Amino acid sequence: MFQTLKELFDSFTAPDPRASLAARAHSVQLAAAVLLVEVVRADARMDEAERAAMARALRERFALANDEIDRLVELAVDTAKTAYDYQRFTGNLNDHFTQPQKIALVEAMWQVAYADARLDENEMHAISKVAGLLHVTHGEYIAAKMRAKEAASL
Repeated sequence: MFQTLKELFDSFTAPDPRASLAARAHSVQLAAAVLLVEVVRADARMDEAERAAMARALRERFALANDEIDRLVELAVDTAKTAYDYQRFTGNLNDHFTQPQKIALVEAMWQVAYADARLDENEMHAISKVAGLLHVTHGEYIAAKMRAKEAASL
C-alpha cells in the first residue's frame, strides 16, 4: 500500500523518463510552482501581491495562459501542503533546468518574497535552502536577490 502511494505521489513530482514530453513539462512546471508557493507558505499567508508575483514568474518562465497559471498555482498549493522536503522538486529542476534557469527561479522566489513589501526570516531561509539544493552559488544567489529587490523598488 505504501509503495502504491509513493508511486502515485512520485508520478506528480518525478516523471518517468519514458513519459510524454507534455507530462515531463508539467512536472517541471509543478516543481517550480511548488517552490514559489513555499516562499509564500514561509510567512503563513498568501496575499494578492504574492499570488500575482507567482503568476507573473510562472507566465514568464513557461508561457502559460492565465487559466493554466491559476490551475498550476492551485495544484502547487495543494502539493506543497503534503510535501515533506524540497529534494524531489529541486532534483527534478536540476535534471531539466540550465544554470541560468535555476538562477531565474531563485530570483523569482525573491520577487515573491518582496511582493508584500516585507521580507520574513522564514522566506529568506526557504530561498537559501532551495538555492543550495539547486546548486546556485552564493554570488548568483545574492545577485538574484539584489535584482529582485531593485525590481520591487525597495
